[in-house]
Amino acid sequence: MNTYQSLVEYCGEHNTTLVAVSKTKPNSAIEELYNQGQRIFGENRVQELVDKAATLPNDISWHMIGHLQTNKVKYITPFVDMIHSGDRTPLLKEINKEAIKSDRKIDVLLQIKIAEEESKHGWDYHQLQDQLSNNLVGKFENINFRGVMGMATFTDNETQVSQEFKSLRLYFDEIKTNYFSETASFDTISMGMSGDYKLAVDAGSNMIRVGSLLFGKRN
Repeated sequence: MNTYQSLVEYCGEHNTTLVAVSKTKPNSAIEELYNQGQRIFGENRVQELVDKAATLPNDISWHMIGHLQTNKVKYITPFVDMIHSGDRTPLLKEINKEAIKSDRKIDVLLQIKIAEEESKHGWDYHQLQDQLSNNLVGKFENINFRGVMGMATFTDNETQVSQEFKSLRLYFDEIKTNYFSETASFDTISMGMSGDYKLAVDAGSNMIRVGSLLFGKRN
């Protein structure tokens, strides 16, 4: 059994969605996984996402997982299936505006900062709560808020990583209870990558973003 098949089996056992992170990888590497049955691929650069979507099979579900600049939203809204990095109000406004133009409702995750590193993006949880209390959701009719996303600190300290993942699970539960209790589709906790996905799943993740384990080290 190869690594991909093992991951698929693991995800099946844990009711978890596998996003194959194909950033910097050539189309041939994506086609290889596609031919084994993978249909969800994640990219973190807009130009690369646009180029790949234009040339690869159109039944691929494309996820934007990287930090997204507002001026680049328009290039992906016609086709992207999920944006993981909904981390600020101006970005949500832009996604909503461009989704209206494309006559689509776009799935978006609220990215919350759980890591210690300054370089990691995401809402401060208390600021996000303030926005949600001020009807953040009602302002964006063409966004389908699907859940939360977070990245743990890049460290060998598994206790710290687990704790950060558990905090995201708690945030999800609170947001679901307080703002999305009637919304069945608010059901996604996207956390966990190649090095920490098992810790993430143990903490409650139901969507993992795996790159180097599947494709080898980044080019």
